[in-house]
Amino acid sequence: MADRQNLRGVYKFAVATCCCTILLLMAGALVTSNNAADSVPDWPLAYGRIIPPLVGGVRFEYAHRVLAGLVAVLTLILAIWVTRTDRRPLARKLSWTAFALVLAQAVLGGIRVLVGHPALSATAHATLAQIYFLTIVGLSVYLSPWWQSDLPQLDDTSSPPARSLTLWTTLAILAQLVLGAAFRHGAFGINPHLMGAGILIVLVVWAGRTVKKRFKEVRELRLGVVFLHACFGTQLLLGGAAYWAVMNAGDNFQPSLLYVVLTVAHVLGGALTLAASAVLTLSCIRLIRPSSFVATDSSGARLAGRPTAG
Repeated sequence: MADRQNLRGVYKFAVATCCCTILLLMAGALVTSNNAADSVPDWPLAYGRIIPPLVGGVRFEYAHRVLAGLVAVLTLILAIWVTRTDRRPLARKLSWTAFALVLAQAVLGGIRVLVGHPALSATAHATLAQIYFLTIVGLSVYLSPWWQSDLPQLDDTSSPPARSLTLWTTLAILAQLVLGAAFRHGAFGINPHLMGAGILIVLVVWAGRTVKKRFKEVRELRLGVVFLHACFGTQLLLGGAAYWAVMNAGDNFQPSLLYVVLTVAHVLGGALTLAASAVLTLSCIRLIRPSSFVATDSSGARLAGRPTAG
């Protein structure tokens, strides 16, 4: 009973860490949208202090640093807790990988402040943030009581396999977020990001329809598709609104409230879409047997003279 309570506790703590990471992503987006990235010239201190004067853009930059420190501490606690309570090697590896990523993210943030080159360093900083978020979401799913319960295994004999299609969709969403970060930080123009959006429309719709058509009776997969399509549809609308806000902002150094709200919401929507796709992918991995296993079983059944399940 105590072990089960500990496992549930570490799972809830992982989910709480995910929620704090979403706040951290929002705080980072607020820094960029308010042109506050250069408001603090030193790191890890701020104007040589632990708590600087909270004026102007310093408020956004300092809040971002505080939340980053909080997420780092939560991730360390999570890694230690997982190591002490979960015997699965993958759970331990994922938890310490997440901690290594959050430390690397902090270093990249320092490089952005001290070295500059925002087109490169800020884009790398934003990219690593999404990779960390993807890791912590995956860890939370892996720690969940649902993942560790006895679940029936489904066969997928069609092509392309749902497992592969959802995985490629998740990776494509991650790549699209990198393109979006590069545009926001001035690495290149909007065209690659727009092209990526077109590709994602095809992949997300294709993956969702494939999973729903083949496994419409499986509640977890059906809900996963609904969540992904809802997040992605909202993200497309936010993308159009954010692009309109960027085009109308011009060269104004002081952004309007509408500009800040729309661009931050677009960044948040991208992260939630990535999380939704990751959850659907992991659900497919947990519930659907690999195609190689299905092929092996079918071959074995034919050799034994037994009919195969259609």
